[in-house]
Amino acid sequence: MLVLVVLVVIAILLYVLLKRGVLGRSPQPARRPSTVDPLAVPDDRGDIRTTRVGDMIDYLGANYFVRGSLRLKEGGFTWSEHFLDDGRGRRTWLSVEEDPDLEVVLWRELPGSGLTPDERTLTVEGVEYRRVEHGTARYTGEGTTGLGATGTEGRVEYVDYDGPEGKHLSFERFDGGEWEVGLGEEVLMSVFTLYPSGDRPE
Repeated sequence: MLVLVVLVVIAILLYVLLKRGVLGRSPQPARRPSTVDPLAVPDDRGDIRTTRVGDMIDYLGANYFVRGSLRLKEGGFTWSEHFLDDGRGRRTWLSVEEDPDLEVVLWRELPGSGLTPDERTLTVEGVEYRRVEHGTARYTGEGTTGLGATGTEGRVEYVDYDGPEGKHLSFERFDGGEWEVGLGEEVLMSVFTLYPSGDRPE
């Protein structure tokens, strides 16, 4: 009789454990932490940070050739500006910096605007911009930049303003010259592709 009672108790315990899923459950492997940055630039679109003279850039269906580049340095911080030409008269500049997030901006020049970076805020084409940075950097030119042959070096003073929704206003003065003014908008990396030239050094 005692044996029968023990068997009944064991059967009830097994039934309860199976209902709760304690028995028969396969151990789950430990989940490894992800090492991939979800906001990183997709590899299949090229690494914009490696852009150099001779490369081609596809942005919003338009193809641009990189005709020249400026490599800039201020203290331990470096960034690049690239002169783009679509071969049909449309020319623009592309800036690339990482501080720490990657920021890529497509610029258009405002010649003859008469603007100077004297105020903390400026309104251009109905958009208000606020001054965020002012400094002086060293630059080295590569290819066609309008500043001399490849290897040309000098200094550039800059004043940067930020606006809403990824808009930017920039002033640059190379080697003590006149202020050059540009309006910029941050690039949508999802529709941007870099095609490196075939003569890249190993």
